[in-house]
Amino acid sequence: MSEEKLMVIDGNSLLHRAFYALPLLSTKDGIYTNGVYGFLTMLHKIQEDYDIDYICVAFDKKGPTFRHEAFEQYKANRDSTPNELALQFSILKEILNAMNIRQIELEGYEADDIAGTLSRIGEENGMEVILVTGDKDYLQLLSSDNIKVLITKKGITELEEYSRDKIIEEYGITPEQFIDLKGLMGDKSDNIPGIPGIGEKTGIKLLKQFGSIENIYDNIDEVGGKKTKEALIEHKNIAFLSKKLGEIIKNVPIQISMEELKIKEPDWNKLVELYKKFEFNSLLSKIPDSKLKIQEESSHKVKYKLIKDNKFRDIIDELDSNEEFGFKFVFEHENYMKSSMLGIGIKIADNSPYYIDFSENNIDVFITTFKKYFESKDIKKYGHMMKVDIIGLLRMDIHIKGIEFDTMIGEYILDPAQSNYSVNQLAMKYLNSSCKEEEQLLGKGKHKKTYGDLSVETRAKYVSTILDLVYRVKKPIREKIKELKMDCLYYEVELPLVEVLADMEYNGFKVDLEVLKQLGDEFESQINNLTNEIYELAGQEFNINSPKQLGEVLFDKLKLPVIKRTKTGYSTDAEVLDKLRGQHEIIEKILKYRQLVKLKTTYIDGLINLVDEKTHKIHSSFNQTVTNTGRISSTEPNLQNIPIKTEEGRKIRKAFVPKSKDYVLVDGDYSQIELRVLAHLSKDPKLMEAFFRDEDIHTKTASEIFGIPKDEVTPAMRNKAKAVNFGIIYGISDYGLSRDLNIPRKEAKEYIDNYLENYKMVKKYMEDIIEIGRKKGYVETILNRRRYVPELKSKNFNVRSFGERIAMNTPIQGSAADIIKVAMVKIYKELKDRNLRSKLILQVHDELIIETHKNELEEVKQLMKNIMENAIKLDVPLKVEIKVGDNWYETQ
Repeated sequence: MSEEKLMVIDGNSLLHRAFYALPLLSTKDGIYTNGVYGFLTMLHKIQEDYDIDYICVAFDKKGPTFRHEAFEQYKANRDSTPNELALQFSILKEILNAMNIRQIELEGYEADDIAGTLSRIGEENGMEVILVTGDKDYLQLLSSDNIKVLITKKGITELEEYSRDKIIEEYGITPEQFIDLKGLMGDKSDNIPGIPGIGEKTGIKLLKQFGSIENIYDNIDEVGGKKTKEALIEHKNIAFLSKKLGEIIKNVPIQISMEELKIKEPDWNKLVELYKKFEFNSLLSKIPDSKLKIQEESSHKVKYKLIKDNKFRDIIDELDSNEEFGFKFVFEHENYMKSSMLGIGIKIADNSPYYIDFSENNIDVFITTFKKYFESKDIKKYGHMMKVDIIGLLRMDIHIKGIEFDTMIGEYILDPAQSNYSVNQLAMKYLNSSCKEEEQLLGKGKHKKTYGDLSVETRAKYVSTILDLVYRVKKPIREKIKELKMDCLYYEVELPLVEVLADMEYNGFKVDLEVLKQLGDEFESQINNLTNEIYELAGQEFNINSPKQLGEVLFDKLKLPVIKRTKTGYSTDAEVLDKLRGQHEIIEKILKYRQLVKLKTTYIDGLINLVDEKTHKIHSSFNQTVTNTGRISSTEPNLQNIPIKTEEGRKIRKAFVPKSKDYVLVDGDYSQIELRVLAHLSKDPKLMEAFFRDEDIHTKTASEIFGIPKDEVTPAMRNKAKAVNFGIIYGISDYGLSRDLNIPRKEAKEYIDNYLENYKMVKKYMEDIIEIGRKKGYVETILNRRRYVPELKSKNFNVRSFGERIAMNTPIQGSAADIIKVAMVKIYKELKDRNLRSKLILQVHDELIIETHKNELEEVKQLMKNIMENAIKLDVPLKVEIKVGDNWYETQ
């Protein structure tokens, strides 16, 4: 029989971690929930990964502890808990009660001490103990092989597991010696003083030599280093006090039996009620179907008709007598560009859905029979995440017409902050109903199945359930869109864009593999040369990619000034290296090395792996529901991230070419679209005048903020003005601008103040939009795209400032997104209506690319410029630069 497992969770630590890791989420009633949501997400992940028998969450109790009695300044430097977080403790505890998870807090003690005591009790009872926290202090509790510590590593799902052996191997000291280490080096976060001048490295060295603080002082004459010895002698009392403060005690008087901590079944009704109250739709989906009380008929009871042997007569009859239908393909796996199409569900009116599996029906007969219905503009079609299904049709050479509704896109414009727009989420929100999520159906990780592994009946039931729920949620979403006056945004921009993006993905962008490989070899050669040069400058060979080894070379050996430290040593991040520029020749080499390594691994090797072997094309996924501002994003690969600021980065674009020699690339790029939108929204006369006169806006701004004639503006001044122009759009602070331009904060403030003094209406716009956002709870773009900004009502200054930046930026960036989306829809339609061979194949920020047949070049250039510049009429002209090239690089 395996050991029973006890898990103890540091409640305060995990809730804090989740709160700061996630955006400030709130319910429609303004109740903040991001910390609780993150905590519960972590809890579910841990429960999935570890088979637990006993569980407990330990909390700190308000008020002083025995450590405060020993040292009055203990934790005195900590900021007070933000109200947005403080309010979430009671919510979390209420949910944990519904889960029947016991919580313990005790006056005079911290959660650490409760966890330490429970770990001792669990170990004495022969259990395996798992401690979950974000606090490395817990590592001292690894007193035996029966105890593990899981420490939050990144975000809200990554945890690193520590064992006793791992600690000894990684640090060279035992877990118990971590208490002595805390005594020597202290802890700023808890205001534990420690010995001045002794950090982790020196502390570990001393403990390896002497074993404990007591032994250090018993052998103080043997301590090497004059300064270290003097500091130890002078601060002896502090060392012992710090050790006492840093030790987690294991004898807290907890009045509890292990039986009370045993895993129990939750109060499902209460849990469902709380999840709905706090709008945790994705967590609701984790509750077993059998435990959910559903007011309407449960989705799993949907009746469906399974079609076999090409007997399509019933479907045809219904299609002939109805004006719309919904459909959804079943692909074998998530790569819908290459995956086998296993079947399709079709729902007509309020009738039971049909399911046609291609293992029991001929796919060619299906295409011949249904092509005319999909291509009829008179029969309307609806679905959920229809881009994927449109690509399925394109693979069958079916070109859809009459797209009438996509529930995912509808919900996205209503609530752009959601991370999940699954049918299950919408069913819970609008119908109080549910269906199985894909993860529940297929599992995950190495045991994940494909739809091909499921029976035909399971596939039929799943897709029929989806279609039935989509049919039902369509109406409330449609009504909400109308109520919020988003009809134009939805029906004229977002919905037709689904077809545009599907077509772009399906067509793809051809890549010249030889060019990529040559660039890869070129970068590899440069990386090797830089490596040798860095070794020579360092006077030794080391792992340049290791922050620890690089830090030792830069700061211990080369004696460069330490800019920033991490918990494990010196920081060598980009910000640090940037501040060290000019102080040693090695810095420029390291920065160049990092840049080339990233280009080689991320872009060269990464792109090569994603090129289709047959077509030599890359089919990036264009995502319509990811950003809060309405911008389209690109993944696998992210073509928007291909670097353009360096020549090496730009060279990668040489590999992107037209599909044949009969084609060229035509690139249309909006000139300063966001600044033009700002001029339109603010109605600032000076800004508007600059665009009407087609002046260089950055030179004009430099002239204004430096108070000099335009012909005296230097390139350096123009660059500073450019940073101010674009910084204003993003609500930049004087601190942010000073960091970007590497200038004193006072100087940065002067630039911003001068800008706002000269562009007074811009200043007024910024103030007004923040006030509008505060009153309404949201801000809008030109086309009424909304973004809710609950942060504006926060009592926390930093959170509120973040909300103000969102309020200022969203109408500008979101309106720019509206404009380019309108242009995409119109260009796509015009190319089709004119029956041209040219295709829109890429959108990157403010840039569109059309793969253009050479015989259509002049026509495409003209229609592209005309449509883009007149997509939406602003109070200032939109300007588009058109360039032509035989590869993407040549169009820049």
